[in-house]
Amino acid sequence: MQKADLYALLEALYEEGQRNDAQEQQRSKKMLNLEPETAHFVHLLLRSSRRTRVLEIGTSNGYSTIWLAWAMSLNGGRVTSIDRDAHKHVLADENLRRARLREFVDLHCGDATDVVAYLAGPFDCVFFDADRTSAPEQLALLLPKLTPDVLLLADNVLSHSNEIAAYLRALEALPDFDRIVLPLGKGLSIAYRSS
Repeated sequence: MQKADLYALLEALYEEGQRNDAQEQQRSKKMLNLEPETAHFVHLLLRSSRRTRVLEIGTSNGYSTIWLAWAMSLNGGRVTSIDRDAHKHVLADENLRRARLREFVDLHCGDATDVVAYLAGPFDCVFFDADRTSAPEQLALLLPKLTPDVLLLADNVLSHSNEIAAYLRALEALPDFDRIVLPLGKGLSIAYRSS
């Protein structure tokens, strides 16, 4: 798919998600897509740092997954993405096929903590964008499965600061990581461990 067509698809998916979320009362039925500028930034970050083994926790309808898969298609890498909602899992599969990027993604449907426990890794980037309260436990399970020069990303750091506080404390306790929070979108935490 041409770059312009991908941008158009991503814009349409984001707008669909916004319309859905405005009408839905149940949080579980909302798409809660990544803000476009955050998604674009993460895409550029992964491309420029040559990431090839990305784990995404929180697939939703595949909006952010397409951005990640697009970067992996250019870097020769793969995305592993997890979501607990079977309906969203199907939507993500369909949308990745529409983007012609399905071959770069391994989709897992289930509880992220359970799935993370059996994934082999190694991962050179983990993007936490789901249930923020379980992120510290997932991080602990992932530590032995990370490359030395790993990037750890988490969204909603400013919009849901109380929910993500335990994850940020867990990050602070890790040696050898440089950390920063960018006021981009809803707040993006970036942690990097150099090899």
